[in-house]
Amino acid sequence: MTTTGSPLDRIADFPAIPDGWAYLDTAATAQKPQVVIDAITRGYAETYATVHRGVYQRSADMTVAYEAARAKVARFIGATTPDEIVFVRGATEGINLVAHCWAATQLEAGDRILLSMLEHHSNIVPWQMAAERVGAAIDVVPLTADHRIDLDAMATMLTPRHRLVALAHVSNVLGSVLDARRATELAHGVGAKILLDGCQAVPRIPVDVAAIGCDFYVFSGHKLYGPTGIGVLWGRGDLLGQMPPYQGGGSMIDRVTFAKTTYAPPPGRFEAGTPHIVGALGLAAAIDYVEGIGVGRIHDHETALVRDARAALSSLNSVRLFGPEDSAGIVSFEVRGVHPHDVGTILDEGRVAIRAGHHCAQPLMDVLGVDATARASFAVYNGPQDIEALVKGVERVARIFG
Repeated sequence: MTTTGSPLDRIADFPAIPDGWAYLDTAATAQKPQVVIDAITRGYAETYATVHRGVYQRSADMTVAYEAARAKVARFIGATTPDEIVFVRGATEGINLVAHCWAATQLEAGDRILLSMLEHHSNIVPWQMAAERVGAAIDVVPLTADHRIDLDAMATMLTPRHRLVALAHVSNVLGSVLDARRATELAHGVGAKILLDGCQAVPRIPVDVAAIGCDFYVFSGHKLYGPTGIGVLWGRGDLLGQMPPYQGGGSMIDRVTFAKTTYAPPPGRFEAGTPHIVGALGLAAAIDYVEGIGVGRIHDHETALVRDARAALSSLNSVRLFGPEDSAGIVSFEVRGVHPHDVGTILDEGRVAIRAGHHCAQPLMDVLGVDATARASFAVYNGPQDIEALVKGVERVARIFG
């Protein structure tokens, strides 16, 4: 099988991928290149110290490196200033922070929140919790026939009562890419703020929050070839400045007395306690790695793999595909009459690792009319051999189940 587009051959960069293992679960978490592992190891073994507090040289050096990581993230996603970058544990915490510190303080009874049918649970449940606290309501945008967020329907649904829109930039199940600029313009047209879940977008397509014009953007480091436990919330500076702290403790204060406490300006206001210092260094190394290849090249590579995988799988009568033809790095499918968990187990016997389940998107499963799907997702370490192994495994599934 020949993959069209811009081929990459980076598997040698990833020590946790042995020969002959097809890792097709990057949408869940990406494997880590050696340069990221090395950055984490150096951070703990050679340069480790606390940040922002020590007066000794190593602490000062680590503080510089930690804040340099923040600046690197800002440049990577087109933020105006590093002060708009809040380090969090992951996108889930970033969304919860906005739901708690913005939505729960800015929304009132009768206000409305707009989501879509394909959202991850992390972009549903926090808004439900905020809505319950203030008496707001939630509306849901349907999907188009090819499983994209229907922005024409969104345009008709939006009203001045909508104060917040929260959408996935790229679906974690379908790989469908949102027209983020148009979605932002529609939200702002009725005076609503918009948050974008960029977990699947940032590793796969160029992201420029200034060009998009959104108000909040979140992503997780571990899906961007970085470590777990570190993520990013970007917010417009004026909005972050209006928001109260998410947690109380060290680092997020200006002055503490028993009578009154005043808080640090963003981003420190939202980073209580000792941060994930080495996680930030690992994230910076991951960004260097991705930029060294080029996000555009990564997108071309993954798009070609998706195209070839969909073509090969669609030739099998037993397979039903979900999502658009031009999905970003993700292919969801079912083998008719076979539970996705069985598909995943049999593929694993052939050293092919996929995700099988509802992918934390149960409302979307209801729309698709299934309990779960099998999902293959691609990265810089995948190539035609992985598609061949996937298809061979699916053919074996079909034979076993008749």
